[in-house]
Amino acid sequence: MSWSTELLAAHPADVFTPDSPATPHGVVLFLHGYDGVTLRDNVAYTAELNRHGLACVCPIGPLCWWTDRVHVPFDAHVSPLDFLKQQVPEFCRERWQIEPPKIAVCGVEMGGQGALQLAYRHARQFPVVVAVSPKVDFETWYGHGTTLDEIFPDREASRQATVILHLHPLNWPKHQLLLCDPADHYCRDGVETLMTKLSSTGIPFDVDVQTTHGGFGWTYANHMAPRVVSFLAERLLREV
Repeated sequence: MSWSTELLAAHPADVFTPDSPATPHGVVLFLHGYDGVTLRDNVAYTAELNRHGLACVCPIGPLCWWTDRVHVPFDAHVSPLDFLKQQVPEFCRERWQIEPPKIAVCGVEMGGQGALQLAYRHARQFPVVVAVSPKVDFETWYGHGTTLDEIFPDREASRQATVILHLHPLNWPKHQLLLCDPADHYCRDGVETLMTKLSSTGIPFDVDVQTTHGGFGWTYANHMAPRVVSFLAERLLREV
């Protein structure tokens, strides 16, 4: 197994190839959080990816929030979501001869909501998604000095771009897992709001908001690694 740094349309990404099989069972597109940390040096996730025979692509998008708005430090012309939709499948085709829907999407915190953004907008292309501690209601962070203040002109504009407002009642990812530590006071409320919306709309989803391990951050995310990767692997097997 090995990690390398590749360029996807001039954007760096950490890329993992498992020991076997020669053609991986699928690809995990991982979106990092505000800390910019990918899975490259993550022992827990690397071991699980290798065990399940999954490749992984971790684009590096500095503080971009993985939205449909252009963020110049990421790209002056293409939004992060458009980049993910266009360039990641192309890279996977060329590298492993794998294409949607055999590409699952997963993310932590900022990247968790980004994973949902991508899957909710392009559910047929990305039908498998796991969001770990997703910052679903990121408009609450507007005005607090994050790059949201640069990406959006005001709090209402940021709210209009949030995950919940892009959940389509007739076009949603078939396999989605929401994970949040009940002690995570940064993300819990947004996850609960999304759960209510999914339930009221009749959209099936898996969820764990009972397991607690550190509250938030990588302590919790690493603890959930076996659950995350086994869900991704099992659901990818259902896609043909």
